Amino acid sequence: MEAAQSDPRPAAQSDDACRTRVVLNIVGNKWSMLVVRHLRNGPRRFTELKRATDGISQRMLTVTLRSLERDGILTRTVHEVMPPHVSYELTEMGMTLRQATAPLLDWSIAHLSRIDDARATYDARADPSAAS
Repeated sequence: MEAAQSDPRPAAQSDDACRTRVVLNIVGNKWSMLVVRHLRNGPRRFTELKRATDGISQRMLTVTLRSLERDGILTRTVHEVMPPHVSYELTEMGMTLRQATAPLLDWSIAHLSRIDDARATYDARADPSAAS
């Protein structure tokens, strides 16, 4: 017990490990990673992101963008033109997140059909009486 009190590093390391869940929540959020991917080539307007992100509602895109902005992953810029518009762009940290997650996104795309096939095979052999 005394050793733990005299060395604060293990507790700090434990706290850091627990806090990584915050980052994993960003990475694990399907919408966040798709938005980050769509911003890889530079700034995009809200409507462009909405069009590019199949299945996302306007509200969910707004929530996702605000969360990514809060976490420092992207910046929001209001352009004072007529009509006014807003664009979103990855920050330096957002670009490094994109680089870190690109292999996972690429893997996902490359294996979609195999995952679909595996799910179909699994579902076809599932015993309907097991649900009872």
